Amino acid sequence: MARLSRAMRMNNPRDFSRVFRQAKRTSGGGLTILTVENSVGHPRLGLAIAKKHLKLASRRNRLKRIIRESFRQHQSAFANIDIVVLSRADIAQRQTLQIRAALERHWETVIAQWKKS
Repeated sequence: MARLSRAMRMNNPRDFSRVFRQAKRTSGGGLTILTVENSVGHPRLGLAIAKKHLKLASRRNRLKRIIRESFRQHQSAFANIDIVVLSRADIAQRQTLQIRAALERHWETVIAQWKKS
């Protein structure tokens, strides 16, 4: 499994706060996805998985791996956008397949949103 390169990740707190301020939002399946245009020339992924929602670090890390893998598979379809994935309270009740299906729906929505503009 290939690693998500440093360039494809959002690490800077300023980038996160810009996304939180200006983002288009899509929710469902225990996740909220925020997207905003960026100027770096490729899509970037940021994760905000709350300890409050998934108490065990192993659970949080597993969710992050699932999200990163899904992002990697779809990154060629994304515009130049920053994407932040937030967990929601009901994420703990979701099975892996449900999470993957929810991500698929979110990515379709995100791709459609950014095709128009």
